[in-house]
Amino acid sequence: MEFILFDSSNRDRLLPFTHTRPVADIRCGILTMRERWEICLKAKTSTLTQAYLQEVYPANCGKDNTYINGAVFGTEALAVAIDKLNAGEKIVHGETLIAAHVPVGAEYIFQGFYNHIASLPAIEFTGDVYALKNVWDIFSFNDRALREDFVLITSGRKSEQIPEGVTVTGKENIFIEDGANIYAGCIINAATGPVYIGKDTEILEGTMMRGPIAVCDHGVVKMGAKLYGATTIGPGCKVGGEISNVVFFANSNKGHDGYLGNAVLGEWCNLGADTNCSNLKNNYDEIKIWDEASNKSVRTGLTFCGLLMGDHSKSAINTMFNTGTVVGVSCNIFGGSFPEKFVPSFSWGGSDGMSTYDFNRAMETANRMMARRGKQLSAAETKMYKNIFDHHRKQ
Repeated sequence: MEFILFDSSNRDRLLPFTHTRPVADIRCGILTMRERWEICLKAKTSTLTQAYLQEVYPANCGKDNTYINGAVFGTEALAVAIDKLNAGEKIVHGETLIAAHVPVGAEYIFQGFYNHIASLPAIEFTGDVYALKNVWDIFSFNDRALREDFVLITSGRKSEQIPEGVTVTGKENIFIEDGANIYAGCIINAATGPVYIGKDTEILEGTMMRGPIAVCDHGVVKMGAKLYGATTIGPGCKVGGEISNVVFFANSNKGHDGYLGNAVLGEWCNLGADTNCSNLKNNYDEIKIWDEASNKSVRTGLTFCGLLMGDHSKSAINTMFNTGTVVGVSCNIFGGSFPEKFVPSFSWGGSDGMSTYDFNRAMETANRMMARRGKQLSAAETKMYKNIFDHHRKQ
């Protein structure tokens, strides 16, 4: 059996993060959507996504395939229900398609895929289901996802010892993986929610953490940082300053003082020293954000919503972002005042005006940053970014 995570029709509402990845590779909680499904299924997965992404995220189709909605949060109960599917059946929860057992390949993409499974007999799943439907769900659902992932990952396992000199509350809700270093003077309050410390992380002196929080493998929390729940510091990220209800995907940096709240940063982002991000309007009104797919402003229903920044975007020292700012892929933002609340991908500039970021220079910058972690863009990834660049240049 091949398990293939597909992008649902609402993937465009998860931009800018789905410019560069399928929905399944969005991080929410400790895990990405894919990682959670693979733990629950006890199997590896592949991807059915947009054609320009498919080379980077291939679909491994066999003679017998189960397609699973990558926007749905995987659970052990759902995995059991999916395992019981007969060929030619699908599982739904109300209007949400969860999975379909289709014993044919996937030469069809998107509309063809949905047309193929539309007529399949449906089994209604009556248990609890939630899914990513809007981009702000990534931080809004992070509290719940952190708590559920903590149980999923740590059940039946033993944590490493809490080092001497670390002040803790709620010790039973702290899990420390092998190789983590937590230095004296740190304060961890896990009475408000679980705290997960991944492999080979560093939590430097004077850090204050209030769960639920995850610092994933190889993450670094710098001296004197203040981390409030529900926050995820993804693998390889380095953070400092004041952070509240933020999801960092992986390998992104906010290494200095400055506030970031109710926000999402993709991979390979960097916020310059003293970058500050508003997450609350002065009149306490509902926050609207720019929806790139529909090319209009949309209501979030939220009072708190901060920065949403796509992969490989950067801000200079002392940058300010307004409430509900959306920054696309590979942007370089600088200047002494607020940039626009929507910054299209491959933009260069700030409040005084934007120009197009030269593609070759953008890729050179990306590779220089990645080289610091021993990585570089593959030919397929570069081709993917060129597709995004060409698409935005035509708009």
